[in-house]
Amino acid sequence: MSVGNLTATRPPEPWTAPTATDPVAAMLRLPGSKSMTARALVLAALASGPSTLHRPLRARDTELMAGGLRELGAHVSISDDERWLVRPHRLVGPAHVDVGLAGTVMRFLPPVAGLAAGRVTFDGDPQARVRPLGPLIGALRSLGVRIDTPATGSLPLAVLGAGRVAGGEVVIDASASSQLVSGLLLAAPRFERGLVVRHEGPPVPSAPHLRMTVQMLRAAGAAVDDGTPDVWVVEPGPLTGRGWEVEPDLSGAVPFFAAALVTGGEVTLQGWPHGSMQPVEQLRTLLTRMGGEVTLTTAGLTVRGTGSVHGLDADLSDVSELTPALTALAMLADSPSRLTGIGHIRGHETDRIAALAKEFAALGADITESADGLEIRPRPLRGGTFRTYADHRMAHAAAVAGLAVPGIEVDDVTCTSKTMPEFPALWSGMVTGKS
Repeated sequence: MSVGNLTATRPPEPWTAPTATDPVAAMLRLPGSKSMTARALVLAALASGPSTLHRPLRARDTELMAGGLRELGAHVSISDDERWLVRPHRLVGPAHVDVGLAGTVMRFLPPVAGLAAGRVTFDGDPQARVRPLGPLIGALRSLGVRIDTPATGSLPLAVLGAGRVAGGEVVIDASASSQLVSGLLLAAPRFERGLVVRHEGPPVPSAPHLRMTVQMLRAAGAAVDDGTPDVWVVEPGPLTGRGWEVEPDLSGAVPFFAAALVTGGEVTLQGWPHGSMQPVEQLRTLLTRMGGEVTLTTAGLTVRGTGSVHGLDADLSDVSELTPALTALAMLADSPSRLTGIGHIRGHETDRIAALAKEFAALGADITESADGLEIRPRPLRGGTFRTYADHRMAHAAAVAGLAVPGIEVDDVTCTSKTMPEFPALWSGMVTGKS
């Protein structure tokens, strides 16, 4: 094996999470929302005219989404970090879409591929092959879309697009991920008869993400009726090209806000809109209950620590992306915590419930996992290696704990490039006061 190959396969260097010696005081401008960027890209590629995305997120997931749409025929220019341009074009195959480990790409683009004329193949990282995809495949097949897939109903798969999808009505169990519904809804205006989606099964998690999908569809000119619980009706019709102002990413901001609580400091996220599509109020409630003070002013969204972190008993089914950072906060609290309603995150980038329990237990935590949650009884932690399992949110959890626990080494902090390549530098700058 050549030296070059040896270098390429060498594992990443561990990253020591910096420990805070003083309260943090930071004013940050974080990258754009992954969820908004992904949805805007799809809607732009399906529109009748060009669109621009202002301050989008440039990260692995969104670059994979842009690349997948480009493979399908759309013109997507992402050379300018502040302004991406999308010009729709006829969707055609053959094409191959690399989904990486991005749930948005693997669930939003197969319905789009059904509208393409030709064969479109999908595959990604090894972990992507175990992420829930079967309900989406079944829904598309019921609409007449031809799909070749393993018996497991997972990646790799091939969509044999006919250049059109008749549309109609589908029944789907989306209890594993709201993205299964969002993927269908985003393409539905281009279906000849539109689409009626009915969810049957346990509650759909991450409801705010579904509301974002509906809001953005309407902003692009689609007629959407979501007035009946678990039913979404999308009328056929053109989507309008437009400018999209992408909000800062709320999920990515949570570790930084957690730092304010852990250190008794203050963190302001600049550029936050007063009319957000993201679950700001849910986050405000959770952080307030844990001992923070949250305010929204013209300066931005600010979180202040009060010197104490309190335990939390909460159902996080609507905001499960916050679980890793809140788990780390709970480790440092003055009372026990119980986090429930998050069984579906076992099917995220990794089994997040099991991974959080295992890695924090290795640092001395008293943590117990259940089918749909975690119970945490705070006690002193020690340093050690914290494995991420290629999951960016696991790295965020380790960073939060490391603020108060010296010697936590993250085995692969580069996984944060999935949604925020700047994370290690931004985090270290905030903790050291050199941001």
